[in-house]
Amino acid sequence: MVKVEELKKDIQAYAKTIGIDKIGFATADIFTEMKERLRRQQELKYQSGFEKGSIEERTEPRRLLPEAKSIISIAVAYPSRMETTPRGTKGDRRGIFARASWGIDYHVALRERLDKLGEYIKDKVPDAVIKSMVDTGELSDRAVAERAGIGFSGKNTSIITKEYGSFVYLGEMLTNIPFIPDSPVEDGCGDCTICLDACPTGAIVQGGQLNAQRCIAFLTQTKDFLPEEFRNKIGNRLYGCDTCQQVCPWNRDKDSHFHQELEPEPELVKPRLKPMLHLSNREFKEKFGHMSGFWRGKKPIQRNVILALGHYKEASAETDLIAVMENDPRPVIRGTAAWSLGKIGTDAAREALSKALEKENHEQVQFEMENALSAMTVK
Repeated sequence: MVKVEELKKDIQAYAKTIGIDKIGFATADIFTEMKERLRRQQELKYQSGFEKGSIEERTEPRRLLPEAKSIISIAVAYPSRMETTPRGTKGDRRGIFARASWGIDYHVALRERLDKLGEYIKDKVPDAVIKSMVDTGELSDRAVAERAGIGFSGKNTSIITKEYGSFVYLGEMLTNIPFIPDSPVEDGCGDCTICLDACPTGAIVQGGQLNAQRCIAFLTQTKDFLPEEFRNKIGNRLYGCDTCQQVCPWNRDKDSHFHQELEPEPELVKPRLKPMLHLSNREFKEKFGHMSGFWRGKKPIQRNVILALGHYKEASAETDLIAVMENDPRPVIRGTAAWSLGKIGTDAAREALSKALEKENHEQVQFEMENALSAMTVK
């Protein structure tokens, strides 16, 4: 029988060889504080709706694995900068995918590492019971990582590590092996409120509390019409938002290039906007299917492309947007194109909006067209 202390050291050493940058061990006890926090989030309607499982499943590990005695938490660092960054210009604007969507889908990258780790543990302890998850599982990756000493939970609700800042992907593994737990890391935010002050929509209500319904990272992934108050604030973001991480002092000079599969492809993570309007489903999948930003499909990305063109008042996209408004079968896309044409505000845009309004039979799209025309009249 392998001694647990020796096994832990062996796992720590092996983890480094398979591309795991930090590993920590925690108990499988109930996350009592987290449970209360989630209940409060639910009461305030601050949840995104993407959460998996009930509050009990998300905070009681043994509901997921009755034999669980420990949780192994892993972190993999990812880049924060590109070696060569394409620049958008007037007439040739570009969008941006958040850093968490650079390289291959991190769910794939972390699952591969967790699978290898699981095989290693099972080889050492054949009767080990294991259940792994990455992001889409019930457990909160951040709560587990905090308990396991990977880093502290910052006011921006990200796990912040001393070595890599908050630019880390997280995953975990429940197991019946009773590992000696690691100690949590002391909070490092202090009196700093830079992330709260910088959040474009005020989504960080207070240190450690996020209203996901106002968070741009969440809003870019929704599929419906975006509420008016957020449309300009999204800027040229196509998927996700990095603002609260970019401004964090812990992330200053943190830029990890350890894993080739996580390196950004500049033309994909900062794509030209106008060509994005005309991608078929197949073309979209072929181009972006390996990225985590693909998971919600083409529609929200294209909606965000249209918002970005309106944000820039990009007159060179006028013909493209008119074609989208007149021909696209999706009401959200037609209506958002109308909004952007209103922002561009040319005579041609006004004429196209008036003609399209006469034929449009979708109530929300009609509303968008009327609003766009009214805004142009005010100008």
